[in-house]
Amino acid sequence: MSDSANIGLIRRWMDEVWNQQREPTVHELLRADAVGHLEGLTTHTVDEFMAARAILLEAFPDFRLHVEDVIAQGSNVAVRWTAAGTHRGALLDVPATGMAVTCRGATWFVVEDGRIVEGWDCWNQGRLLADLRVAASTRSQGSA
Repeated sequence: MSDSANIGLIRRWMDEVWNQQREPTVHELLRADAVGHLEGLTTHTVDEFMAARAILLEAFPDFRLHVEDVIAQGSNVAVRWTAAGTHRGALLDVPATGMAVTCRGATWFVVEDGRIVEGWDCWNQGRLLADLRVAASTRSQGSA
């Protein structure tokens, strides 16, 4: 595929999989044996990716991802993005806080034959969890 076709595929992934929360797009664009290097987790199948995605979307049901920039060279596509959402469900060990959050990150994809075969996410998950823990602590102290 051309660089522009790969960019289009990744833009579609970012919008449909995350903003529109369309599960069929995951199955269409993610190769069955794709590897995802997520913050704190590696997925090796579509089902593992879907489980990780479900955790995030349950915690942030209004999750929105804005693509800042995309570049491609051959099978490699890099995306710089901003994500936002409201913490309405438990995330790992942090109960829902109602806190609106925003974070910036980047994802590097490898695309082969019109499907994603590997991806690396890079964002500050530790900072997000720390901020949510403070909000949860403050909230529980306020109700005591």
